[in-house]
Amino acid sequence: MGNDKALVYGIGNTLIDIITSVEYEDLEKLNLSKGIMQLIDSNFREQLVEFMKDKTKVYSCGGSCPNTMLALSMLGVDTILAGKVGNDEFGKNYHKNLIKFNTKDELIDCDQATGSSIIFDTPDSERTMNTYLCANRLFNENDINEESIKKASYFYFTGYMWDTENQKNAIKKALKISKENNTKVVFDIADPFAVARYKNIFLDLIENEIDVVFANKEEARIMFETDDPVENCIKLGKICETAIVKNGIKGSIISYKGKIYNIPVHGSVNPVDTTGAGDVYAAGFIYGLCNNLSIEECGRIASILAGEIISQVGAQFTDKNMQKAIDLINN
Repeated sequence: MGNDKALVYGIGNTLIDIITSVEYEDLEKLNLSKGIMQLIDSNFREQLVEFMKDKTKVYSCGGSCPNTMLALSMLGVDTILAGKVGNDEFGKNYHKNLIKFNTKDELIDCDQATGSSIIFDTPDSERTMNTYLCANRLFNENDINEESIKKASYFYFTGYMWDTENQKNAIKKALKISKENNTKVVFDIADPFAVARYKNIFLDLIENEIDVVFANKEEARIMFETDDPVENCIKLGKICETAIVKNGIKGSIISYKGKIYNIPVHGSVNPVDTTGAGDVYAAGFIYGLCNNLSIEECGRIASILAGEIISQVGAQFTDKNMQKAIDLINN
């Protein structure tokens, strides 16, 4: 870590989000479980594209880690995003988006199509994500820029990276470089299904490699097999110095060096769209860390950002909504 100003390096799935509204019955017809992320193949993707053809759709650059990096950039934090996109229109748009948000671009082009996530919003504002990784699957350890990690204050990644061997090996290399260079590691579990698949691996990872970990109440429940989010945060805090459990409309719980902080929810309990809420929560918390703020203040800022992003459609702030969030942070 060689600079005074904080720098955050992220590796993530670069996806084009395709968002549309559906009814609960639509999910049943498509045999989809509400509120989760699943990886899909090209055949099922075509089926979903056909289903959506007459619906109003919103397109935006997405992916869990990219959402966090772009929100951090809007808050004035220096960020780098590593990943893989296709040499296609979606890929070109992704490069342009990073320029727009002032995020350093370490995306690598390849001959596969840019990944996408078809997101169905139900009337309760929950999102059901159907992710086609495509180009993302090819990101590997040779794509890591070692110098960028050496310069970074924080390395950020999510549990989604464990779904392919290439990406998993890239993360392992980045973790090794981080440890050798005192770069702090921030991990967002990001998906309950990821916990179900990799529970013991994640527990070992959190205990031995991670400085800050985020989980939502469902991820924590699966990890520790108990329903109490506070108890689960305490357990998570025993294996990681800074542990956060997001508890929906009840706010969030933070364990820092064994002390528990309860952070109230900010904003509406009737969201427009929950896409990206956890991602920008992470951005707010990391922003606080980058500015050497107290853990409680980190949580407050995280809660403000999450509360504001759910008042709009899509996972990236409009300039107007980000300015509103910044004004709230500064008050």
